[in-house]
Amino acid sequence: MASKKDALARRANRVRRSLKAVANGRPRLSVHRSSKNIYVQVIDDAAGKTLAAASTLESDLRSSLKTGADTAAAAAVGKLIAERAVKAGVKEVVFDRGAFLYHGRVKALAEAAREGGLSF
Repeated sequence: MASKKDALARRANRVRRSLKAVANGRPRLSVHRSSKNIYVQVIDDAAGKTLAAASTLESDLRSSLKTGADTAAAAAVGKLIAERAVKAGVKEVVFDRGAFLYHGRVKALAEAAREGGLSF
């Protein structure tokens, strides 16, 4: 029987495979959520480079947040990644939720990134 880690990896790969089919050269906004923090990157798959990144581990965010594991923290990271991506010249991305459901912290991050100027 497959472990939970294997099942999550399969789900993430399934999501990424479908995203790459419809990306049309747009960078990927990849989200990782742990029990204590949330991390996000804008990745250009064609060049294999990270264009922008943000997480709740950054000192300026850490001091202003109560915890890194709530929707307020995810929204703050979403706004920060949108700022950094626009500064890097990226306005349109495809949203890669990985193995995580579009709910809660992942949804809060996505909505804040949209408000910050990213389009997906």
